[in-house]
Amino acid sequence: MFPQLLRFTDLGLLLLRLMAGIVFFASGWGHLKDPAGRAQSIGQSKGFTIFLGIAEVAGSLGIVFGVFQQLAAIGLILIMLGAIQKKIFVWHTGFWGEKASGWHYDLVFAVMCLVILFTDGGRYVLLK
Repeated sequence: MFPQLLRFTDLGLLLLRLMAGIVFFASGWGHLKDPAGRAQSIGQSKGFTIFLGIAEVAGSLGIVFGVFQQLAAIGLILIMLGAIQKKIFVWHTGFWGEKASGWHYDLVFAVMCLVILFTDGGRYVLLK
């Protein structure tokens, strides 16, 4: 319908990468800032929480700067699938959530990372 907008595809992919990267960086930083408290709140060990924080920070930097962005996207998708699994089968949280955020949030970020994976992040990346 609006073919003239196709010239902004790479800009749109860059904005998508920036938004996802900011959210994953903030989440990972939260894990690393207080791993013991965060581990208790998500029901994981402190060591796993530190690993999760490092993975989220590294993945976020990869997709933001466009360095191994497809590998970073795969890692972040796996993290989101783990979060979805935990919310559905362990915490019994609904799609929209009742008392906290539902797993729709995690699904949106998994799909954002799928777009990055399938498009290689667009043209505005450091390494192609």
